Amino acid sequence: MEETFAVTGMKDIEAIEAVPFQDRVAETSTYAVIEKGAAVNPDALAISFLMDGDTWDQPTQVTYGDLIHKIRQCANMFHDLGIGPQDVVTYLLPNIPQTHYVLWGAEAAGIVNPINPLLEPVTIRDICRAAGTRVLVALGNLPGIDIWQKVMKIKDEIPTLEHVICIMGPGDSDRIHSFEQLVEKYPGDRLIFDRIIAPDDVSSLYHTGGTTGTPKLARRTHYNEVVMGWMIQTMGGMGRQTTVLCGLPLFHVNGTTVTGISPFSMGAHVVILSPRGYRDPSIIKNFYKIVERYGANFFSAVPTVLSTLMDIPVDDADISSLQYAICGAAPLSVEMFKRFEVHTGMKVLEGYGLTEGACASSINPRDGERKVGSIGIRMPYQLMKVVIVDEQEKYLRDANVGEIGAIIITGPNVFKGYVDEAHNKGIWVQDGWFNTGDLGRIDSDGYFWLTGRKKELIIRGGHNIDPATIEAALYRLPDVQVAAAVPQPDPHAGEVPVAYVQLAADSTMTGENLLEYARENIGERAAVPKAIHIIDTVPLTPVGKIFKPALRWDVIEKIYNKELAGLGDLAEKVSVSAGEDKVHGTRVAITVTPASGAERATIEKKIAKILARYTLKYAVIIQ
Repeated sequence: MEETFAVTGMKDIEAIEAVPFQDRVAETSTYAVIEKGAAVNPDALAISFLMDGDTWDQPTQVTYGDLIHKIRQCANMFHDLGIGPQDVVTYLLPNIPQTHYVLWGAEAAGIVNPINPLLEPVTIRDICRAAGTRVLVALGNLPGIDIWQKVMKIKDEIPTLEHVICIMGPGDSDRIHSFEQLVEKYPGDRLIFDRIIAPDDVSSLYHTGGTTGTPKLARRTHYNEVVMGWMIQTMGGMGRQTTVLCGLPLFHVNGTTVTGISPFSMGAHVVILSPRGYRDPSIIKNFYKIVERYGANFFSAVPTVLSTLMDIPVDDADISSLQYAICGAAPLSVEMFKRFEVHTGMKVLEGYGLTEGACASSINPRDGERKVGSIGIRMPYQLMKVVIVDEQEKYLRDANVGEIGAIIITGPNVFKGYVDEAHNKGIWVQDGWFNTGDLGRIDSDGYFWLTGRKKELIIRGGHNIDPATIEAALYRLPDVQVAAAVPQPDPHAGEVPVAYVQLAADSTMTGENLLEYARENIGERAAVPKAIHIIDTVPLTPVGKIFKPALRWDVIEKIYNKELAGLGDLAEKVSVSAGEDKVHGTRVAITVTPASGAERATIEKKIAKILARYTLKYAVIIQ
């Protein structure tokens, strides 16, 4: 019998918690809960896979009997290749059914390490080294996809790597295997090895950042993931008849959890929206037809996806099956929230989470009050609060209602720390309480509100400016689709705020219009941007978050190029490139083509004088 809950607020969360979690879910491993979900009805559809949006009515379909069979085959294959509870299987795969077979099969045998296949080869290599990868599974050498080329480039630079498995491609040695040929050698009706998976056994290592130096890998347990799957079912009102659309990548916790273990553990239906997910224009174009065809009940997305879908007409598609969309990763403007709900007739549930919390920590209740702009109430069985910390991030006291502080979490979904001990320094504010790095406040009803990240603060002459103050004001304009505030280097104040804005397609607003609006609507004078730059597309991470480092580097380049015009007739050409630096955080490379007769020493001395009041490290390259 399915358990169903109508969560309307914190009283319902507390009532749920009156029963210990272990009395609600007996299984303590991801393999066990998926096996249980598959047993509900082996003939039911587990996955409908769309190759692209233009063939939305021609899916490849996988039953639950097929799904658990393939997961067992993969688990047996990995075990036979030497994978045990402490060994790591890494995959570089797009959103295809095989990704789920590999993911859950790897967790049954050992530890899985999903990697974003869009990363550069050297970063992929470094993650594999940090994880201690023994088996690497990757997509074959297919037209327009360079995953296999990346693997071939780095495979000999990973000391622990013993086997490479190619999906949709041939094997050519004892070390490089064809997935299709190898996996069929193993039974799928049972596991051929005996393993008792303990709740605290590590199930996965997810890359959470650190593209230079040692990658930051979050160590999560089977119980973390089992608990999170149940939490999402409960807060989303998911049932066995639910159909979920998967458009976020399967190397990210949202894709693997909200549209993975959560529906699979109860026998629900997942529609995979092409290998590229929401990045496939044909999926977006035919989105509402897909909803009608599969009777989709909900999907998980980021604000940029909702913004794009608002430009797609629903026309005569019947999308009445859609109950809600879960939206996270970045702030959603009130205007966009309202416009999307009117456009689709569905609810938007804003939430918040992070890899270290297994996926989600809070969400606006589906059946209760949704406070627009908030990240909702905490998940059941996980505690979440706002605290005041000192400059060394040490706990001082709990914050008062409405007081801004650091958001911290604890509970059975919270991870066991990072692989590299250096990354664990200072992350636990109190015993078992993880510092998310986000700033926020809590209201009297238990709803949390994000106010920014401490590390993103703009410090203007010692005055801390929260970027959210600027962004929230700009988002009140219907013309603004995406807004991001970042620091601009300043010779006097150190930093001053600037903003980058992506406008709606039909907008005629100018940067000056936006600045005038900002001056009138941002109450904090120091927070009014020095400039607002309109750009066609705000840079995003692969999961749809605004990639602020690219904007910071862009504004550095703008300022330094302007300042270095002061070289005058010493230089024929000057170009500036800013980027990430392992030691200093940011690097600036200044390339100068000298004018005829100009001496190198003279140019370098002049540059030193021009940039004397800026703090960023730079290197001069004379061509």
